[in-house]
Amino acid sequence: MASLLIRGGRVLDPSQGMDDVVSVLIQDGRIARIGKDIPDGAAEQAIDATGLLVTPGLVDMHVHLREPGREDAETINSGTRAAAAGGITSLVPMPNTSPVVDSGSGLNHIRQIARREAAVYIYPIASVTVGQKGEEIVEFGDLVSHGSVAFSDDGHAVMNAEIMRRALEYVSMFDVPILDHAEDMNLSAPGVIHEGHVATLTGMKGVPSAAEAIQIARDIELADFTHSKLHIQHVSSRYSVDLLRMGKKRGINVTGEVTPHHLALTEEACLRFDTNAKVNPPLRAEADRQALIAALKDGTIDIIATDHAPHTTIEKSLPFTDAPNGVIGMETAFPVVYTKLVEPGLVDLATVVRAMTCAPAGRLRIPAGTLAVGANADVALFDLMTERVVDPEQFHSKSRNCPFRGMALKGWCAATIYRGAMIYRDGKILV
Repeated sequence: MASLLIRGGRVLDPSQGMDDVVSVLIQDGRIARIGKDIPDGAAEQAIDATGLLVTPGLVDMHVHLREPGREDAETINSGTRAAAAGGITSLVPMPNTSPVVDSGSGLNHIRQIARREAAVYIYPIASVTVGQKGEEIVEFGDLVSHGSVAFSDDGHAVMNAEIMRRALEYVSMFDVPILDHAEDMNLSAPGVIHEGHVATLTGMKGVPSAAEAIQIARDIELADFTHSKLHIQHVSSRYSVDLLRMGKKRGINVTGEVTPHHLALTEEACLRFDTNAKVNPPLRAEADRQALIAALKDGTIDIIATDHAPHTTIEKSLPFTDAPNGVIGMETAFPVVYTKLVEPGLVDLATVVRAMTCAPAGRLRIPAGTLAVGANADVALFDLMTERVVDPEQFHSKSRNCPFRGMALKGWCAATIYRGAMIYRDGKILV
């Protein structure tokens, strides 16, 4: 494996408190040295990173790769290459595939495909309940032994509080978190948009913020009662933020994530009945968006995750009420957050990078999100100056359901290094 020198970039690694213009030496697939005095001849290859931001490879702990079952929308092959194009080197695919990943054999199947097809790390996880039906908990111990680093019924809420209690009790024995899709489906169904003024204007059925908040309140209490690790997925409302903040103040082991689309967009994006803005939980009001930004800034929300949810063009061409929920997001994640939060001075760059690297890696206890000497050489380089217009037709994902089409963004990934090898550079996948 050729040695590589990344020369002269701004290296920002929150795991080490580092933010400086230095060089990074990679040898044998690992970080060998970081400093200002590394000679040009120290490596067989060199990258001039002058003017670029150099970070650990991003960690996305909430994606849908659709394989097995919906390979028409995405595959592990295409999804991991889309990740590489976004500077993401570690992925956690949700288990709501067809069939659901709820067994050791299911986890092994994902890993077998990943060994053949994946361009970046895959950390598959299993569901909380068998078949994600919410009726019977899975064999947590067996699944942990098969490598599941967390459990989630994402796409479906665990509606039965007793089932959720037992699940939290069992996972506490293995020190892994449940990733919680918080939605009271009795309140949310059959809503398709945030219950607010846009729902009134369009005549579409709304989903109240309470549908999320009520479930979060229940599950934070259960996490406290069972002394378990709980992670709230795709937090979308100001009321949910208040509950998450309260839980943390009480010392409960709870974390939360927010998506780039909830940070950047509001219910207004649905005024034109654009199905590429239809997500679950729905895009909410501007007051909610501001609360999410404030929560990211003050640490109440720990993690940024894409909830990358590819769908075919045919599916998204259906009427708004019939089209599936979800947007793609890996290739635009960093540019959206940088342009909409960092450039205007709403959130500092270190907070964003932490939320996309060492914070998710630490929550899942996976070897990622750091440029510490000896760590895996997974590195992302971003161009913070060049502005480009989002064109989903140029994406590496198989799907095109992007809500940011036509938006001018900065912070695009210039290069991605995985295990010490260049896998993406200047718009081209190299593996």
